[in-house]
Parts: sequence; C-alpha cells; structure tokens
Amino acid sequence: MNKFLMGALSAAVLALAAPATTVNAQTPWAIDKAAAPLKGTRIKVMFLDRPGYRAIIKLLPEFEKQTGIKVAYEIVPYENAREKQVLNFSSKGDLTMALVDLVWIGEFAESGWIVPVETFTKDAAITDPNLNLKGFFPLLLNAFGSWDGKVYGLPFDNYSGLLFYNQCMLKDAGFDKPPATWDEVMNVYAPKLNKPEKKQYAFALQSLRGETQSADSFMRFLWPFGGSLLDKDFKSNLGSKESQAGLKFRQDLIKYMPPGVVSFDHAEAVNALAQGQVAMITEWSAFYGTLTDP
Repeated sequence: MNKFLMGALSAAVLALAAPATTVNAQTPWAIDKAAAPLKGTRIKVMFLDRPGYRAIIKLLPEFEKQTGIKVAYEIVPYENAREKQVLNFSSKGDLTMALVDLVWIGEFAESGWIVPVETFTKDAAITDPNLNLKGFFPLLLNAFGSWDGKVYGLPFDNYSGLLFYNQCMLKDAGFDKPPATWDEVMNVYAPKLNKPEKKQYAFALQSLRGETQSADSFMRFLWPFGGSLLDKDFKSNLGSKESQAGLKFRQDLIKYMPPGVVSFDHAEAVNALAQGQVAMITEWSAFYGTLTDP
C-alpha cells in the first residue's frame, strides 16, 4: 500500500517521501544531493483552491530545477478535497502529498494512509538540517499536524475567523462602521440591512448539513453565550441553558439570511457577499484575497 506524508490545513505542507540514502558526514547538505536518488521521478500533489496555495505553485518550477523531480498537481475546492483524497488513498492511487484539514488527520492516520514525519527526518541525508520541529509552537504542531502523539504534517498556515462586510451596503443603510457585537448584528444592523424585496440580505454563514465548517460556524454562537459542544466530562452540553441560548440566537438570525442558506458552504457564502446579495458573512481569513480582489 502507498503511504502518504500529509500536510495539515490549517494546514501543513508535505515533505518529500524519499528513500533512505547515505552521505558523508562532512559533506554540506544540499537539496540537489538529497534528491539525487529521485531525479527523473514524478510526484503528485493536491492543493486547495485558495490564493495562498497558488503562490506555492509558482515555486514548483524552481523545485523541479533543483531536484530533477517532476511535480504534477491538482487544485481542488476545499469542499471536494476530503472525498477526493479518501478515494485516492483507499484505491492506492498516485497521490504523494496533500494538504489535509486538521479534522481529517485522525481518520487518515488510523487508516494507515499517512506516515509520521519522523519516517523521513530520521534520515539526515534527505532532511534539511534547518528543519527544527521544536521551533514550532507546540499547540499548533499538536493540533494541526499530530495524532496520537506522532507528527504527521507540518503546520503551513493557520486561518482566523473574520467578519467580512460590504462597505457600500452598510453605508447605504446608514452605518459608517461594522457591528462590534452579535447583539448589534441582530438588533441594530440586520433589520436595516435586510431587504428581501431587493433580494438583499443582512447575513450568511456556512450551514450545509454534514459539513465540518457548519459545526464551526455554529460554535461561533455557542461560545459567546457560554455554551459548548461538550462539558468538562466530555459529555454533550448542547442541552445547557447557555448552549440553548446560542442555538436560539442562531435560529433567530436566520430570518435575516437568504432563502436556502441551509445549503450554504464556503463558496456560497463568499459568492453571496461578493455579488452584493448579503451584507455580512463570517468566514476564514483565507478568503481575504478573494474578497478584496477587484
């Protein structure tokens, strides 16, 4: 079975799955020498369809020049990434490296589809001596690249949740700045921004059933009210009054969202804002480049 070294998304970038080689201890490490046994080979990488990863793709020609390794790649929307990766891994496909969301690491590691970073770093001949795992923030390395005490990928980027808003729509509604609290969103901004007769709505967020990001967007309403998915004993806490208050707030806010918002994922929410259909969305900072591109 093929094994894969993965990169976690929030994310990690993958190291080269190279065979062991030997090198004189006195010889300075160089990428061309480390990759020499693989010169002329081809590897397959899966990137997510995000601006930051397209910047990496621009560096591939230089990598190919220095290593002699041909890199084939596929750009996949986040919404389709897990399905395509699972299909490729389980069918012993040609995927060598991938950017993997942190919520998939456990499944992939337990299935034997990815291998620990130490599989390669223990061989000094193929490991850049500047790579120092202790230089990563322990929390990031553990949360974004590890499973069951082993590191499977190196954190590559870490997104922040942001409130994106259409400045023109806010201005037309009489606002010169965005809301500062959820209470302002619900009781001050949303009533004035919501214009269903013009097919313009105040707010949107991921709500697609079965999508992990929908759970994430739900928790943005639980936490401000003191709620949580689990209690201190790791039992469901959704029935607590705090969690129920967060759920009610989210349900009440839906009246200011577009019809069909329950089928919204990243693309639908981002496109709705970009096209002037909604005034505000909460999304990851990864979409900043997309939404600010004229």
